[in-house]
Amino acid sequence: MAPDGRRKRLRAYRLGFRGEFLASVALMAKGYRIVARRYRTKLGEIDLIARRGDLIAIVEVKARPTLAQAMDAIGRESAWRIEGAADMWLSCQRDFPRLSVRFDMVAVLPWRWPVHVENVFSGRR
Repeated sequence: MAPDGRRKRLRAYRLGFRGEFLASVALMAKGYRIVARRYRTKLGEIDLIARRGDLIAIVEVKARPTLAQAMDAIGRESAWRIEGAADMWLSCQRDFPRLSVRFDMVAVLPWRWPVHVENVFSGRR
């Protein structure tokens, strides 16, 4: 048997992985192409990077019981980390000057289709 802390981390990891999968399916159904998953940098991590035309959606995925709890789960510090990671990813893109960037969230709620919230926070741009 695994220690209690390890079991909780494994459960959280699986929940996050499942949430990101459901979020990516919901975004693809809306016409987005997933270009990166779990993009990690020294500054932070981006759950999903989705593209539709010249629009880049930097997507934070939150699995919570309610939409309000999912919205509240993105704090100022996590927004800064996501922005920093987004800057690093964007700097590697050849077509960077023509891209529009938006910071979105997908809330994965129990027994519901994932809810896509556009412009959940504003970047420095």
